[in-house]
Order: sequence, then C-alpha cells, then structure tokens
Amino acid sequence: VQLQASGGGLVQTGGSLRLSCAASGHTFGNYAMGWFRQAPGKEREFVAGISWSGASTYYADFVKARFTISRDNTQNTMYLQMNSLRPEDTAVYHCAANPESSHTIVVVSETSYRYWGQGTLVTVSS
Repeated sequence: VQLQASGGGLVQTGGSLRLSCAASGHTFGNYAMGWFRQAPGKEREFVAGISWSGASTYYADFVKARFTISRDNTQNTMYLQMNSLRPEDTAVYHCAANPESSHTIVVVSETSYRYWGQGTLVTVSS
C-alpha cells in the first residue's frame, strides 16, 4: 500500500485545515488507518485512528472535540478535519495503514502500523 498525505499548510490560531491521505496499491477497505504527528524535537505521537469500516474511531486526548477522522473507501481516502488549531498542533502529520481482520479494530500503537505515508507539514501561527 502506498500512502500520500496532503492538505497541510500555514494557518492562524483558531483556524482549520483538512488533511487527506490517498491510498493506492491494495484494497483500501481492509485497512485500519491512523494519523500521527511529529513536532520538531519530539517523538512521533498518535493523533487519531479509524477502523476499516469507519464504524470505530479513537482520538488522543489533546485533539478530542477539535479533530475528526473519517474515510471514504470508495475514494481510497482518509481525512482529518482539524478545527480550533493551536500553535502546539504544529507538526508533520503522517498517515498510516495496517491490514485488519475486524471492521471495528482501531490501531493506536505506532509499531502496529505496517505502511506509512511521507507526511504533510501543518504550521499554526500564534
């Protein structure tokens, strides 16, 4: 599976962005997907995950009620709608995918993801 993240950019505090992750090379619908981010000088961290059916989602506490993860299996694309952005959200955002047998499994652990995209930079100015 090849993953291509896009949609990053520069936004002011309180603004919004929508990231996309386009998948190719395999049946997208059988993969749990997730977003991670890595800020300068920090470890990569989990942001949000979604099961392959879209029935289950899970968010890191620091993005709950601000970010929404979704997917469109007919378009082989996953999204991350980011609202009320803060300077601390500044990071490179990566998408990841892992094949799963259950349509309700959400993968949270970074080491459990088999495939990764190259990342898209989000910069939030204060």
